[in-house]
Amino acid sequence: MKIATWNVNSINARMHAVIEWLKTTNPDVVCLQEIKTIDETFPRLEIETLGYNIETHGQKSYNGVAILSKYPIEEVKTKLPGDDNDEQSRYIEAIIAGPKKLFRVASIYLPNGNPVFDENGIFTKKYEYKLNWMRRLKDHAAILLNDELPTVLAGDYNVIPGNKDVYDYKSWIGDAAFRKETHFHWRSLLNLGLTEAFEQMDNRPGQYTFWDYQRGAWQNNHGIRIDHILLSAQAADTIIDLVIDKNVRDGIKPSDHVPVIGSFDL
Repeated sequence: MKIATWNVNSINARMHAVIEWLKTTNPDVVCLQEIKTIDETFPRLEIETLGYNIETHGQKSYNGVAILSKYPIEEVKTKLPGDDNDEQSRYIEAIIAGPKKLFRVASIYLPNGNPVFDENGIFTKKYEYKLNWMRRLKDHAAILLNDELPTVLAGDYNVIPGNKDVYDYKSWIGDAAFRKETHFHWRSLLNLGLTEAFEQMDNRPGQYTFWDYQRGAWQNNHGIRIDHILLSAQAADTIIDLVIDKNVRDGIKPSDHVPVIGSFDL
């Protein structure tokens, strides 16, 4: 069972790359982020032709998440609890009826949070929103873990976990993805009992999932690792392999993120 996460940075702009990747990699379940389209204009037909069921939680021009699955999708939820006024499309979860058992997946697009400070040296609303979103995610994840269903929380977390996950950590000190407050909430999430798939299966330094379009970041390997797959204990027990598919970043009009693919005995 291949479960992947990929921030495509606009599904309609990257359809050439998405279709080619789906054909060559043949993942069973895909969590997409930043689809940047409303549900009605998501290119369903082209993807359904490849054998995928599709659930989306879109938003015009910004954000947006989706789940693609070759197996039936059940019990879809498109709202992260904890803030009824949050209108940003950043979360979708579902139960997948796999060939062996049911399991849960969620596609997550955690807020960026920059800039951190305003002109008065106070946290901006954007950074406060990021931290509050992380608190909400932790609270919801704690509830999900209670039912002991294998759970995969995958997506663009906009969190650089440590110094080894960025090409030059000193240049990122103070960024919303690399601040102590962000790391505190990241650790709190993991401390629920979640396993970071990369840490379990690889954990080498210098393995990145994002390279900016500017300043030759890709050509010089100036990357960061912000796309993560977090696993409940029941899912972590079944993981077989994890791959960061860097080749996708070298394509025509690529996303600035690349897919992360976990293989599971599910």
